[in-house]
Amino acid sequence: MTEFEFVNITRDGTLLNALQGQQTIGLDTEFMREKTFFAQLCLVQIALDGKIYCADPMTDGDLRPFWRQLMSCSWVVHSARQDIEVIYQTARHMPAAIFDTQIAAALLGYPPQMGYASLVAELFDVQLAKSHTRADWSRRPLPQAALEYAAEDVAYLLPAFEVLSKRLQQLGRLGWAEQDSADLLDVSLYDNDPQLALRRLKGARNLRGKARAAALGLAAWREREALRSNRPRQWIMKDSILLEIVSNSPASIKDLRTVPGLSERTVTRAADELLEILATAQNGTDGYEPPPRPDAQQKALLGNMQQAVAACAEELGIATEVVAAKKDLSAALAGSREPRVFRGWRRELIGDDLLDMLEQSQT
Repeated sequence: MTEFEFVNITRDGTLLNALQGQQTIGLDTEFMREKTFFAQLCLVQIALDGKIYCADPMTDGDLRPFWRQLMSCSWVVHSARQDIEVIYQTARHMPAAIFDTQIAAALLGYPPQMGYASLVAELFDVQLAKSHTRADWSRRPLPQAALEYAAEDVAYLLPAFEVLSKRLQQLGRLGWAEQDSADLLDVSLYDNDPQLALRRLKGARNLRGKARAAALGLAAWREREALRSNRPRQWIMKDSILLEIVSNSPASIKDLRTVPGLSERTVTRAADELLEILATAQNGTDGYEPPPRPDAQQKALLGNMQQAVAACAEELGIATEVVAAKKDLSAALAGSREPRVFRGWRRELIGDDLLDMLEQSQT
């Protein structure tokens, strides 16, 4: 086991001194989010050459010097999205750059969602313990066994970075991994805008007119409530109940009480707001129309696009979904040019061909 040290960030200058001049670090986090909207950051594990720090962010004092120092480094992270999210929502800053070892491994032909322990076993023939995956990371003091588990989560990140980078460089794909990793630094992935909450509501895609306006208003209300109270969205109101309200369109408190699953507590606390949202929705529509079901010609085109992507992926020796997921191809068929298959290395390899196929289908 690599040597590690548990440090209080604001009381111990050891870590800040160690970070001085560091260009690349391994990083992982431990957090709790089962009962809150925002994850509670409980531990930041940082790997330097030959030393690991388990840094305690649950401390009084000014953390800004630590965050500034940390953000100046390039991070090596495995499956980075959640780690970036919890740190961004805590510190409101992004690192200079990241290298995601899960992304890098997928570009070498490993399974796209390969876990850290599996990657370590594959690269170094080392079996990591999994005994503290459900530990209470907010507990202080943390048990020694939990700290050892946390330290292992970063112990092999820098060695994995070296191995994966070398292999990617040999294949001419290192830039691909850097591009895909950089996509995770888009702050819009982590900001919670109540007006965009409808995107997270399962079943809302096919709503139109007044029903869509009602769902939009209710989803925004739920998001604001979740943010205000720091409670999970589904604790405020489950998706299924929200859609029941949209479907029943209650016009009074009496009507609200008949909505299946809607608690009396919510009716008592929020009836006026909910009814106002529903009343406003009666006059609102954004002209949205659900995407039509693909016809036979479009289905055939989608199949041809999938075949082209699959052939490209097979030639590269990587999973098809790494090149382009089916949902991205469906979105492209519906007119979107946002999917990443139309950017960067994917566009050069297959994206332009897909665009040609789409263009030819319209002539």
